[in-house]
Amino acid sequence: MPNETPLKITRPVSPSRRSKAVPLTLLVLALATAGYFFYPSSGPEQAGPRPGGPGRPGAGGDARRGGPPPAVPVATALAVRGDIPVHLDGLGTVTSLNTVTVRSRVEGELLSVHFTEGQPVKKGDLLAEIDPRPFEAQLTQAEGQLARDEALLENAKADLQRYQVLLQQDSIATQQVAGQTALVRQYEAAVKVDKGQIAAIKLQLTYCRITSPISGRAGLRLVDPGNVVRANDQNALVVISQTQPISAVFTLPEDKLPRVMAQLRSSKTVTTEAYDRSGSARLAQGTLLAVDNQIDTATGTVKLKAIFPNDEGVLFANQFVNVRMNLDPLRDATVIPAAAVQRGSQGDFAYLVGADGKVKLQTLTLGPRDGERIAVLDGLKPGAQVVVEGTDRLRDGLAVQVITPESAKPTAAKALVSADEAPAGEAGPPGEKRRRRAQ
Repeated sequence: MPNETPLKITRPVSPSRRSKAVPLTLLVLALATAGYFFYPSSGPEQAGPRPGGPGRPGAGGDARRGGPPPAVPVATALAVRGDIPVHLDGLGTVTSLNTVTVRSRVEGELLSVHFTEGQPVKKGDLLAEIDPRPFEAQLTQAEGQLARDEALLENAKADLQRYQVLLQQDSIATQQVAGQTALVRQYEAAVKVDKGQIAAIKLQLTYCRITSPISGRAGLRLVDPGNVVRANDQNALVVISQTQPISAVFTLPEDKLPRVMAQLRSSKTVTTEAYDRSGSARLAQGTLLAVDNQIDTATGTVKLKAIFPNDEGVLFANQFVNVRMNLDPLRDATVIPAAAVQRGSQGDFAYLVGADGKVKLQTLTLGPRDGERIAVLDGLKPGAQVVVEGTDRLRDGLAVQVITPESAKPTAAKALVSADEAPAGEAGPPGEKRRRRAQ
């Protein structure tokens, strides 16, 4: 029929074609976004010819396009010639030169205590008193016995003189004279015994007054007045320690001993310093007193003793200290900052900046260290330029850019001005502006 409308046949899209078109579209969008971020359109800041010239993209040192990596900014310092003090540090314990545990030497009641806990005392100062009355009574008895025996002795001597006269006249037997002579000797011995007893009682009376045997610092009182003390008591009255001067015993590794003995043989005084537990505050200064005669095989260390005047009284017995022993300094050594020294599988090393602006890894043989300075025994000469900051990004042969404090300040100021002049809403870390444009 002429008026019939032709039929349009619509072919349905197969599911397989639809599934292939969706990933392709997402891939195109992803490539376009990546190109926008990594290849931004040229703006005012990118205007002008590239260093590589037209038609040579990437020839201007861009590391992303195959050129050499950019120079790494570093801070450097010069190796200089100077003196380095030589220190040997060891862990030690303060020990008193003399420590006395004061006990009673007689039995009796403790009447009074004449010292204050913790106070300095001198030799001969009265510390305590024990009731002396029992010993005074014994002394009276002994003196009476002595007087009696002395009287008997005098009578016996008078009789002996008469007997000797009679013996010369042949008026008395020889045996009677010999007996009287023995009696005189017996009374003489009794008098000596009496005098000995009197001396012993007087000594006990002296012990009733307990005095300090040394000069030092008194500890805490261990017995209160009113208690009965005895000579064989385990409990003491007080402990006195000598604190001025005072010593410290510390240890050093055995391989450090030859250096110490060499200085002692040269008749030089070895100065020592005592520091607190943290090693930051110096407590006292003294000299080395003695070196032990044997090495501890278990630890491989040797004991040394130092003596300190301790005029300020800051050191106490059994106190833990760090002892630093000062030896002869290392003269005219090559000195660099300790921050320049790195440690790796090859040992100690540092990065040297050459005339071509590239760094070289140089192994070092280090000497003693003094705070932030360290001596180099081998591997470096004075005048060399070593890297002290930025070493974590370096490798041998890498180009560097030396940043001085003067050149770093304008760069930082420029960065601050750029941040202040940025439009509102566009300040932030690099790339934030491009991200906002993409959004």
